[in-house]
Amino acid sequence: MPTDGRTPEDVSQLDALVKSAFIDALAGSDNHVIPNPPPVIPSEARDLLVPGRAIVGDQAAVDTMGRAFSRRDPSDALDPLPRGRDSATYSTGGIAAGREPGQHWPELNAFRLSPDFPSGPFDPFSVAERGQRNLLPAIMFPDAVPVVIPSHATDLPHPQSPSSPSLRADFPALDQDVHGQRLVWLDSAATTQKPREVIDAVSHFYESDNSNVHRAAHELAARATDAYEGARRTVQRFLGARSHKEIIFARGTTEAINLVAQSWGRANVRAGDVILLSHLEHHSNIVPWQLLCEATGATIRVIPVNDAGDIRLDAYEAMLSPRVKLVSIPHVSNALGTLVPVEPMVQMAHRYGARVLVDGAQSVAHIPVNVLMMGADFFVFSGHKIYAPTGIGVLYGREDILEEMPPWQGGGSMIEDVTFERSTYAQLPARFEAGTPSLGDAVGLGAALDYVDRVGRATVAAHDQRLMASLLAGLASVPGLSLVGSPIARVGAVSFVMARHEPPAIGQYLNRRGIAVRAGHHCAQPILRRFGHETTVRPSLGIYNDESDIAALVKALRDLAESKPRRS
Repeated sequence: MPTDGRTPEDVSQLDALVKSAFIDALAGSDNHVIPNPPPVIPSEARDLLVPGRAIVGDQAAVDTMGRAFSRRDPSDALDPLPRGRDSATYSTGGIAAGREPGQHWPELNAFRLSPDFPSGPFDPFSVAERGQRNLLPAIMFPDAVPVVIPSHATDLPHPQSPSSPSLRADFPALDQDVHGQRLVWLDSAATTQKPREVIDAVSHFYESDNSNVHRAAHELAARATDAYEGARRTVQRFLGARSHKEIIFARGTTEAINLVAQSWGRANVRAGDVILLSHLEHHSNIVPWQLLCEATGATIRVIPVNDAGDIRLDAYEAMLSPRVKLVSIPHVSNALGTLVPVEPMVQMAHRYGARVLVDGAQSVAHIPVNVLMMGADFFVFSGHKIYAPTGIGVLYGREDILEEMPPWQGGGSMIEDVTFERSTYAQLPARFEAGTPSLGDAVGLGAALDYVDRVGRATVAAHDQRLMASLLAGLASVPGLSLVGSPIARVGAVSFVMARHEPPAIGQYLNRRGIAVRAGHHCAQPILRRFGHETTVRPSLGIYNDESDIAALVKALRDLAESKPRRS
């Protein structure tokens, strides 16, 4: 079986479907534009492919909620992709600079509908450019919603913004003033606010269904079990996992990483082995591996970033070897907002037999995630980063890997039979959920993921990128302000410093203006020190933010820049 979790039959079927869709698309169009209506993927492919949104007509493109499928002319077998892959992925910067395939971009629709995306000679989806470079959109998924854009459009329409007044009103905590000012919450990378329906779901559970789960015959236990296991299946669907057995509840990202380090790591990592981490890591994706290396004699090596804050894929590839047992990387940097090209990095690691853990704490609330398309062996995130309560998180692990892992914690719920001589352990996922779980928080997580899906993940991603463009433009207008890093693609957060003003003082000043940002080292000291800083200011975005929030921040910073620095 391939190490990315897909069976040979999966790969073969997907490749055949992509090729078939290409040929069908080309047959009906001299201009190599997907016909409208587009070709339909057979229903038997629905388990392999993810529904998404597509742009059809003269501005043809495809949003696959995970990858932008593109090939050269399949009839001539001019496929530029390495190792016979079925797709290429691109970033805004990579496309604009003419690099193809480029850095990974997981949400084509997010930038394709942005007016800031370069048009004209660098637009690969214009008819002329597509003819020159022979880039073709490849596929239309079942249930995709076509969005027709006029030929050579320069003012591209947006999806409906998720940050309407009614959506902000869904979050009770935002309906307040701070220091006499309307609260502007730009600290979502630290934690998100909670929508009313999440709060209500948790309250309803404790008011009506509260009971311990499993192994009880009474009604409340049955309802509590249904709610808890229903939340697990919601997470499975949200991540695109094959089975609910692959979803392990934990207290958060930190505990999920520690679970992998202590269970998989102690069983598989030995003296002389290597664990690769990146310079972008949160401390929670550093310290557990240091503890493992101290216990086993393995070593950590650090994948460098360039001066823009992007992973150096050339250095990463050179660091891979059969000695590398694990690569553990963030999907999005919590300090810089760098979007990491995890899919090609997973593929490269798997060629050497290494396992890959992706820290998705800063990605799940901003961009669609599909773990099968990503190919990672483990994926972790925290509920409170995606509008759910604190105290709940998720470890996704491939079922075949989890089956081989020993328990991490012992106690109730994770056992099958116990005597004083020996114990046998429960099947997945219970084996890794010792003790009474955080039931209400799991219910809240399920409600939060349902909420995000109702808004629409493509819409959320597009909204995030529009606000990020406004934020970057606004910050660039502030005298004395310097951004930390300039990665190809940013998601959710950005860090900056200001001449004559220390980050803690900036944070305090903004607080007096009713604006909440994070000022400090963001539990990411190595990457800040890579850029010569101990602390920065980090505004970060959420689904409830809008242009007025960006304007308030920028105005406050301009006022601060024109003022004299406060003495401590």
